[in-house]
Amino acid sequence: MPRSIRHILLDRDGTVIVERHYLAHPGGVELLPGAGEALDRLARAGADLHLVTNQSGIGRGYYGEVDYKAVQARLLELLVPFGAPIRATVHCPHAPDAGCDCRKPATGLFERLAAVHGLDAAATAVIGDKASDIAFGLALGAPLTILVTTGHGEQAVAALGLPVLTGPWRELTDRKPGWPHVLARDLPAAADYLLARRLAPDCTAKAAP
Repeated sequence: MPRSIRHILLDRDGTVIVERHYLAHPGGVELLPGAGEALDRLARAGADLHLVTNQSGIGRGYYGEVDYKAVQARLLELLVPFGAPIRATVHCPHAPDAGCDCRKPATGLFERLAAVHGLDAAATAVIGDKASDIAFGLALGAPLTILVTTGHGEQAVAALGLPVLTGPWRELTDRKPGWPHVLARDLPAAADYLLARRLAPDCTAKAAP
């Protein structure tokens, strides 16, 4: 299997932090178990990390950009002790019926990141807890998409008709349309898979002390 991943695009709610319905207050930000350590391991291995998140609560009028920024600032604050730098965060503020090009699974957010940070779709992994995260990764041509079962992940597993996960992660063969490449229990398991199988050699070399 080629070891080609250099960029990692992460969903936020349900993947890195605990899913809260339309999270609008920094007091509700809580890292999922092991998420900080997992991001630290990936960053130390040389991968660059980006958050890509749909925030339809803004478009629906449930909260504003100021609230979103406060939540985001709290998340970054919680990651500081783990030394897990997020290189950039992009979000779609639109409601689902807005017809924008940035709400996942549309690829506008990736195009924005690529223009600024030089991301290469062919060297990108996408990790998320929803079918739309996987569809986003497939649409941009990412060679690796990972569905985690935290957040809305279990619902996505059922909706996509994915096989039962019996270990920390499972590579999916004979994939059906819309299926991820890998099913993982959570972000730490996804990091284990990436570190073992898919990070580029020039990234893994940086993991040495």
